[in-house]
Amino acid sequence: MKMFNGYERLPRNYSLLTDNYEHKMGQGYLLNGKKDELAAFDVFFRKVPNNGGYAIMAGLDKVIEYIENLHFDEHALKYFKRAGFTDEYIEYLRNFKFSGTIKAIPDGTPVFPNEPLITVVAPLIEAQIVETAVLSLVNGAMEHATGARRVIEATPNGVGVMEFGARRADGTEAAIDASLYGMMAGCVGTSNDLAAYMVDKIAIGTMAHSDIESYSNELLAFIDFAKVYPNNCILLVDTYDTLRSGVPNAIKTFKWMEENGMPTDNIGIRIDSGDLVYLSKEAKKMLVEAGFPQAKICLSNGLTAESIESLVAEGAVFDLLGVGDNISKPEGRMGCVYKEVSLNSDGEWIAKIKLSEDAIKIVNPGIKELYRAYDNESGYAVADIIVCKGEKIQNDDLIVVSTTDYLKKKKLRDFTIVPLQQPIFENGELVFDDPDLDTTKAYCDAQMATIYPEVKRTNNPQSYHVSGTEEYVNFKNELIEEHRSLVLK
Repeated sequence: MKMFNGYERLPRNYSLLTDNYEHKMGQGYLLNGKKDELAAFDVFFRKVPNNGGYAIMAGLDKVIEYIENLHFDEHALKYFKRAGFTDEYIEYLRNFKFSGTIKAIPDGTPVFPNEPLITVVAPLIEAQIVETAVLSLVNGAMEHATGARRVIEATPNGVGVMEFGARRADGTEAAIDASLYGMMAGCVGTSNDLAAYMVDKIAIGTMAHSDIESYSNELLAFIDFAKVYPNNCILLVDTYDTLRSGVPNAIKTFKWMEENGMPTDNIGIRIDSGDLVYLSKEAKKMLVEAGFPQAKICLSNGLTAESIESLVAEGAVFDLLGVGDNISKPEGRMGCVYKEVSLNSDGEWIAKIKLSEDAIKIVNPGIKELYRAYDNESGYAVADIIVCKGEKIQNDDLIVVSTTDYLKKKKLRDFTIVPLQQPIFENGELVFDDPDLDTTKAYCDAQMATIYPEVKRTNNPQSYHVSGTEEYVNFKNELIEEHRSLVLK
């Protein structure tokens, strides 16, 4: 996403963010005459975190900046000299500039296991060198965005989710990412001033228990807060006793505001502990009886998609949610991998495949294209389809086959297909206009509206179809048998 105020997504040169074997292999490619061989690598994941039905693509914005600025300065070159690399390889790095092609699914898109999120086609050394950084940038970003979207999908329409997780993140960069990707995935705002500033927004927040504890009594704390913030007076009511102290003192504060000619259009309370269902119901009754039905109720305290759905089912009353941990540090990990799928030898592309006894770990080989099929009547996405590069797809009665379970087939009728990957770099030059936060957020909302509710549900979601055409799956099976027969000889 585009940054404002001069900020860059990457605060430092990440050229050395590589696993050492990438440079060991790179030097081997150079010294063995393989540096100009083209290779294709796919980034994908095998399982959705938290047993979810989907993930949200994120981190492409940082990959773009990383690739654009990738170079090896004198400090890096001295490091490689000290590490024993040859002068020839160091000279190669001195003149390094990424010259390859990258296609990717745009940030904000719902994505699924075993489909190519990013495809890198480049000279072998270049493609190898970028592996670790690309995976690092995408894995963390997708965890934040996916965690945020799960929360948002569990939240009723009209209720805003505020991202409050910076202090829970694993480091400062993760804190920024959690805030930015949380907003990208649909949060109405963040408490993180730096992240808000970076995207030309204003951070949001209420008050902390320490503010109240610094006063001799709760009412004085509330009134002083109202004096300073009459147009955004959300009072934290659970410091001492929510229903016997906090809410009554909030009501007294709102009456004091009325008596002093202050606006009461943007008033409310936040409850951060206890039985949120019971407390929110009782607090709402008290606020309405006191003449403040407009007062908003914000709930927080370790909220998850599951606990939010429980709040809704039990009739909790709320207008806003503050969510931290489960956006900045959600359970589960993306586990994106970076696998070679094709190698160009003497001008001919040769598909590459990694075999496994576990079908889900067998890589989808070859340079391919990826489409999403939408049902023309409902508008819902019905399958993501992997095809051989250049393959023509029939536009009706198309049979698609699971790439991991070849007995699972589905016939698609009356559908429209749209390519999922977009060109990002061509011959080393950026050709993609990375959108701003608001544009990506609107795009994410629109894309999520095309996913069946059964796929988006929190518990036991239905599996979404990631399939191949019969031509592609036959090609994959033939390649598997070819390699297995070589092993058995």
